[in-house]
Amino acid sequence: MFIADKWQQYRIIDTCSGEKVEDWNGYILIRPDPQVIWSGARTKPEWKSAHERYARSSNGGGAWEYSRLPESWLLQYGDLTFRIRPTGFKHTGLFPEQAHNWDMCRKIIEGADRSLSVLNLFAYTGGATMACAKAGARVCHVDAAKGMVAWAKENAALCELSDAHIRYIVDDCRKFVEREIRRGVHYDAVILDPPSFGRGPDGRIWRVESDLFGLIQTIEPLLSDSPLFVLVNAYTTGLSPGVIACVLDRAVRTKRNGYILHDELGLPVQDGYVLPCGSSTYWLSDEGRLLIEDDRGLAEGV
Repeated sequence: MFIADKWQQYRIIDTCSGEKVEDWNGYILIRPDPQVIWSGARTKPEWKSAHERYARSSNGGGAWEYSRLPESWLLQYGDLTFRIRPTGFKHTGLFPEQAHNWDMCRKIIEGADRSLSVLNLFAYTGGATMACAKAGARVCHVDAAKGMVAWAKENAALCELSDAHIRYIVDDCRKFVEREIRRGVHYDAVILDPPSFGRGPDGRIWRVESDLFGLIQTIEPLLSDSPLFVLVNAYTTGLSPGVIACVLDRAVRTKRNGYILHDELGLPVQDGYVLPCGSSTYWLSDEGRLLIEDDRGLAEGV
């Protein structure tokens, strides 16, 4: 499992009956988590003293209950700083388990020791964008939501990356990729964090099960002559890392050779176990493979 275990300002305190209680730099949140299918006694005091709880509604969706939080606050991970702001759908603007991938991407980019360009699709508030930019890469950050791109720019300022080579694009990711191909643009690495379901600015529907393979097929021609990696994150229930590995194998590895590395993402819980949090799958070129040390899950093909 890919475990994000280097956090100093974030931790999961406990899990029980479909919920987790977390410490976000001193602010205690209770949020739903579909992976927590076990029950038990809620003995940790934070269950009763939380600043906020997101409660699911029987009609779908949900709402924050207590209103004990500031509008926003800061969270640090190494030399990265992010604005945390609870949203209307249980999220906070950051997925802490992705810290594993930030570290992996930085290691590969820094180890390559050359000028690199990275395309970050469905880029949200820019965790991966900031990590790659800190490593010295030029980053193209693409998301269909104008508010998320604005949030990413705010995070860039907090990370002292306002002057970094980051290009921010508000657009449908598929349309942007198609235009980049027509322009003859190439990237040394591509990161995708696609939603299960979404709607672009023009109303175009995205469904990961039917659209992901075609998008990755389209992305392959965008890779440079010396690419390093393609990273796909998945949170869709039932879409295992093995499935994404098959997608990357057929869409990228059969044309570029290289390797597939895949596993679940996880966050440590205070009591010593690890909570699964989606999955990540990498296609790595020969160069990219040499720049990492951990070969768990490595396979030539699937």
